[in-house]
Amino acid sequence: MKDLALLILRAGAGLFIIINHGLMKVQALMSGGEIKFADPLGFGMGTSMTLSAFAEFFCGGLLVLGLFPRVSAGILAFNMFVAGVIHHAADPLAAKELALLYLIVFISLLILGAGKYSINQLLPAKFRKY
Repeated sequence: MKDLALLILRAGAGLFIIINHGLMKVQALMSGGEIKFADPLGFGMGTSMTLSAFAEFFCGGLLVLGLFPRVSAGILAFNMFVAGVIHHAADPLAAKELALLYLIVFISLLILGAGKYSINQLLPAKFRKY
């Protein structure tokens, strides 16, 4: 049952982060319009949005597939840490709740991995730890 729960958790969280957050950022980047995005780490709005889009769209997709789940979950956890703890630091809990919930999910997947229902299980043993 643990492996089924991990499949549900990573596929659900991955799909939600892709559809509700990553896709919108990728479309905005591809439109070529002016980028207005938070820059909590000082990289510039365009770079911050590109990194966030990469995490939410690409790493979210890898997480759904269960391919390199620890790496993907680690990148997503960092992205959610920046959003929930740094960017929304002064905001009320309700404003940062979703980012913090995602952070908890992604940290859990970082620790637990993808489970046996994942593409990662088809890789050679030396790559499964990622």
